[in-house]
Amino acid sequence: MTMKHGGDTYTYSKLYQENLIDFSSNINPLGYPKGLEFEWIKDFKNARVYPDIKYKALRESIGDYLACSSDEVVVGNGSMEIIDAVICNYSTVQFFIPSFGEYEERAKVRNKNIISIAMDESMTIDFDILEESLKEESLLIVGNPNNPTGLRLAKDKLLKLYQIIRDKKGLLVLDEAFYEFCSQDYDSIELFKPYEYENILIVRAATKFFGLPGIRLGYACGNKKLAETIRNQLNPWSINCFAEIAGKYIFKDLEYIEKSKEYIANERDYLLKELENIQGLFVYPSHANFILIKLLNKTEDQALQYFLAHGILLRTCDSFSGLERAHVRVAIRSHEENSQLIQVFKDFLKEEEDVH
Repeated sequence: MTMKHGGDTYTYSKLYQENLIDFSSNINPLGYPKGLEFEWIKDFKNARVYPDIKYKALRESIGDYLACSSDEVVVGNGSMEIIDAVICNYSTVQFFIPSFGEYEERAKVRNKNIISIAMDESMTIDFDILEESLKEESLLIVGNPNNPTGLRLAKDKLLKLYQIIRDKKGLLVLDEAFYEFCSQDYDSIELFKPYEYENILIVRAATKFFGLPGIRLGYACGNKKLAETIRNQLNPWSINCFAEIAGKYIFKDLEYIEKSKEYIANERDYLLKELENIQGLFVYPSHANFILIKLLNKTEDQALQYFLAHGILLRTCDSFSGLERAHVRVAIRSHEENSQLIQVFKDFLKEEEDVH
């Protein structure tokens, strides 16, 4: 069974057992900011009226958080609604493989010319291949950090990539859904401010870091002309009142933001160190809240079945173009659950040693 997205505990719990520990969905294990529930209850009456069709207060809140103008902000029903709208404006859509499968899916739905670009063996950009493959005036979508590899572009490489896009008169869409999980060595919003966001759109979301996949709140920063174009393309009232309430609150909870960043950094270091010490695995470095793993002597289907039998759901990676059928992705969860994951990996691979 191909797993197109993580988080499908409904399907797998029906097939195997209830109460699976879901390592397939890379959501902040600390959950959403707790004060948000009070805000929802306090303003529940907003469900009786339409939201502001221009989302002025919401865009101002996001603009304050991103340190950009509200006129440069686009909001959408999840980040993919924004990316989908951008795809509509280009005849050629390009992306690296492996990367998030929805880039290709939305381009297919929109009947676009699709050209993928292979990464090198270390899952990073080969700039020689990029310059050969990138077409004039095309749309290039780049995960930063990338999904499923978890790798974020170094600042100098991002600037180099941006310059190539500008020379080709294209648009770079940076999908930064996992931005807050990364070390803050640079902020792309600040980095491209001197360029007035020409030829670039930076897309983020409340889904992953703020633990709110259910409310579908995405947002982006781009130059004013592009931002207005995208806003005019989106359906009116695509964001419901509860997502709007969340967007006016979560970005101000600085204690939650710092606590989440510290927690993920510590648990990521722990998981990477422990996984790297297990024979039979190749563990890719990660800057995000998930880790890509190559099984050296097992298949992902074997891993899926074994882990499900032990109450754990992994993300198999057979739906990602450019990856062999021997890769799994695991999210970072609580320390206790992460420790349990490590032990099941050891037991899974020990069975092979015992056979030999």
